[in-house]
Amino acid sequence: MGRILHLDAFSGAAGNMFMGALLDLGLSRPRLLEGLAPLGLDFKLVVKRVERNGFAARYVDVRVPVSAKKKRAEEQAHAKGPKASGHSHHHHGHGTHAHGRHYAEIRALIEKSELAARVKERALAIFEALARAEAKVHGSTIDAVHFHEVGAVDAIVDVVAAAVGLDLLGIDRVTCSPIAVGHGTVESDHGRLPLPAPATLELLVGLPTVPAGVEWETLTPTGAAILKTVVDEFTSLPAMTVEKVGYGAGNDRQGPMPNVLRATLGQTSGLGRDRVVCIETNLDDLVPEHFDYLMERLFEEGALDVSLQSLQMKKNRPGFLVRVLARPSDRDALARIVFAESTAIGVRVSEWDRLVLERTKKRLKTPLGSVSVKLIRSPEGAVDCSPEYDDCKRLARRHGLPLREVVERVRAQAQRELAE
Repeated sequence: MGRILHLDAFSGAAGNMFMGALLDLGLSRPRLLEGLAPLGLDFKLVVKRVERNGFAARYVDVRVPVSAKKKRAEEQAHAKGPKASGHSHHHHGHGTHAHGRHYAEIRALIEKSELAARVKERALAIFEALARAEAKVHGSTIDAVHFHEVGAVDAIVDVVAAAVGLDLLGIDRVTCSPIAVGHGTVESDHGRLPLPAPATLELLVGLPTVPAGVEWETLTPTGAAILKTVVDEFTSLPAMTVEKVGYGAGNDRQGPMPNVLRATLGQTSGLGRDRVVCIETNLDDLVPEHFDYLMERLFEEGALDVSLQSLQMKKNRPGFLVRVLARPSDRDALARIVFAESTAIGVRVSEWDRLVLERTKKRLKTPLGSVSVKLIRSPEGAVDCSPEYDDCKRLARRHGLPLREVVERVRAQAQRELAE
């Protein structure tokens, strides 16, 4: 059994929304503050019960003491700009500022703190993703990225609270729906910017998104960095026994959906469930050497598995059964490839329920080179490692080693790192 957290980002996400959702799921506020204490930062965590379009949710405000003069200046600047932001969170960039912290300072603060090792590792990964996105946008280095005095503390608390909260709740796996992204513009220290904000858009590279249909900032850079780092898979609600549902609130906004991040906490037995489509055809005139190309084309277009079986067909002719397993949405595209690249004039199609073990992929840096490794979790919780064949074959040829030896070395290293 493992504990799984699923996020519904139908109104995007921000750091305080993520924190609010965890608190609404049962994360203890005193224990969260205790977990944040090693940072030694001066802030106040204000948690309120609010309503968003009829949904009860928790709103979190990270308050940082500032001088009266600076506070008035910030309020005046905020009053001048249109309220495009959905979450009133920090904006950050790079350059010379009288107050604030650079990414290098924030990294040193977290590294030197007495946070738990797993919390520290996750918080550093989130901040690195955030800083790299900002550096890319501004053509700078990540150490030159600057967070304003208030925004720096705000961001540090949001990021570290996410890591602390996941650890305290004992979350083994995080999944998330495609992220809803708003449009329009937002005011920043660099002037008016299009939405998604440039750093947010950079963080979204490789992540699935959907239009939110609202003219405000549904997804902040901090929210995007948290999701990009902690989410193991972007998918619909996975198979689980639901324990509790929580809601983290953003600012009160009028729109088609409540401005909340919904979080579902549950237990998984280690067996996932989904539906697959099976496409089959019997062929008695397939040129066997052409099957390699047919298989290659099917995998390129999203097939989950392709197999060829020998048959004894009518009139005692030898033949083959071609079987393709795929997602239901890919059925027609893959059937067309079977027709185009084989002698098939018809295919049989059926949908099957499928039980699957939990699996994730990671890149493993080994002395021989980088290898993709599939981590497969059994229902009892044991994790097996399966190195990617093509990567191992490439390294075996590069170093003149037997393929079996490369596979064994990679598997042994992966098991050692899992045990640490």
